[in-house]
Amino acid sequence: MLSHADLLTLKRWNTPTIYNALEAVSRKDRLDMRTNRDEVRDFMPQMGSMIGYAVTLTFEPSNKEHFVDTQKVWNDYRKYVASVPGPKIVVLQDFDSPDGIRGSFWGEVCSNMHRALGCIGTITDGAIRDVDEMTNAGFKAIARRLCVGHAYSIPVKWNLPVKVFGCEINPGDLIHADKHGFVVIPPEEQEHLIEAAIYMDQNECQTTIRAARESSGKTMDEVLQMLKDANVEFAENTTKFRRSIGIVD
Repeated sequence: MLSHADLLTLKRWNTPTIYNALEAVSRKDRLDMRTNRDEVRDFMPQMGSMIGYAVTLTFEPSNKEHFVDTQKVWNDYRKYVASVPGPKIVVLQDFDSPDGIRGSFWGEVCSNMHRALGCIGTITDGAIRDVDEMTNAGFKAIARRLCVGHAYSIPVKWNLPVKVFGCEINPGDLIHADKHGFVVIPPEEQEHLIEAAIYMDQNECQTTIRAARESSGKTMDEVLQMLKDANVEFAENTTKFRRSIGIVD
């Protein structure tokens, strides 16, 4: 398991950089990597990226039949959230989404409550409200859209697999997210992830990006050759790194 210091280190990069690092350490096909398939909206991009372990739940604010024994439901749900190690990202599937959204689970009250329970943000395919107040609470939200009300907003089920933005998320999944979207970091691919992020970032800067930036004043034939050579070098470096951590393609 990654240390808290490791999580803080990974938080320093954007999510595409983490995706690149996962490609370098994964034995799976890149099409099998668990990322959002649908477009997301980051309502607090100024807060940068977030990384944490998934707390999962569903809700359906258009269905008032869920709105019974509310105190017990909230108490039981809060106990579940409190029991999960942090940092935590609440992944919420809205059964009304995308076309029938009637209300938001998230606002000033819920964001402050979850912050007190060790949660740093949410990913929801539903809506949020009270954006300024949520930001003030330090609670990052990646969601589908805004709305004004909460309708019959209450947890329905929790601690179960959910599907948001075309991606299935399981309780306890480690997630990295920012304005680009999110990616799940499997346990078996965490050991060399920081090393890979540093290496692949430098690999780009020293090969493909460098060749592109040094093209000024060159003929087009020279530019094309430089870019070709840089791509070959990048691929060779990536293969060398994968072999160094025990992955043979």
